[in-house]
Amino acid sequence: MSIPREPNPAKPVIGLFMKEKSLLEPAASELVRMLGPADMVSAWLPFDYTDYYEPETGSPLFRRVFAFKELMQQDFLAEIKLMTNALELKFAENGKRRVNIDPGYMLHERFVLATGKNYSHRIYIGKGIYADLTLIYTKGSFQTLPWTYPDYADKTMFSFLGQVRNRYLSDMKNKKKPDIIP
Repeated sequence: MSIPREPNPAKPVIGLFMKEKSLLEPAASELVRMLGPADMVSAWLPFDYTDYYEPETGSPLFRRVFAFKELMQQDFLAEIKLMTNALELKFAENGKRRVNIDPGYMLHERFVLATGKNYSHRIYIGKGIYADLTLIYTKGSFQTLPWTYPDYADKTMFSFLGQVRNRYLSDMKNKKKPDIIP
């Protein structure tokens, strides 16, 4: 028999992509207001894996990824996705998003993103939101899955997410009781 236990807290990770780099500062400020300070930020990464978003956002697109200092309960991901959806609408013009925001979290064994779209491999987590198992960490590295988005399978992204994972492991090891956002 399995005995239910509280899951480990997770490290919030949020990716943003946009055409207008000037939108990063105000969007990041809103995210910091919601989740507390970021403790890791990626370099600007090109986002040229698909033209799916071009009709809405234009091109070329650029991505930045933020990892936040305060850990979160895993079930808070649905709430974060709702908050980031509202933030996307705040920056939209004429009904078109100018910033796309992908919230997720890191654990030692996996990286998960939130989405409002159901699919066979996504698990419903409440409030109209699904968890997408994006990467698993096994045998010393991240492993993609058949549905992993190409930008999250990129070597540069793997490198950054590896650093985030290491920070998460350090946070878990060095804090007796980590600060956790609800």
